[in-house]
Amino acid sequence: MKTAVPCYYHLDVEVSPERVGQVSRILAAHLRYWDLETLVEPVRNGAEMLLRAIDEHATDKNISIEMWWNGQHLITAVGDNDRALRPDHELRACLRHIALVSDGWGCCATESGSKVIWFSQRARAGERARLVPVAPGPRLREARRVPREMPVTAVADAAGIRDGVLEEAR
Repeated sequence: MKTAVPCYYHLDVEVSPERVGQVSRILAAHLRYWDLETLVEPVRNGAEMLLRAIDEHATDKNISIEMWWNGQHLITAVGDNDRALRPDHELRACLRHIALVSDGWGCCATESGSKVIWFSQRARAGERARLVPVAPGPRLREARRVPREMPVTAVADAAGIRDGVLEEAR
């Protein structure tokens, strides 16, 4: 894991048997671009299973896929528009497999009546990027006097403060 910068990707697609492989390769390419090579296979497997199940059981095949990387977790969400597709019946085997291979998963309903199925993968401790020492910045070759080294009267003269102003302020 090299990147700790938050990343986001969104894809709207109509699922078909040919598109399952395409979408899988697109997701893998984005994960490689984000330097998340070790998460490619689990995400591809989970997304392919969901897409195949949606292709087989759903009447509305338009879906949205989103991926979020926050530096520690990658969350992949697949949202469909089919109100008749029920996760507890048609997608039960798919969700069981996703629960086994992911660090977290869930299913939630949207305001329109459709559903979003998500799963997460955590970056393992040994896969994080090592800290690289930063080269020191350029130095000033000319030394400047610190104001405390100058006598107080010199500072007051430079600021245009006349004698007794502080005494009057008390």
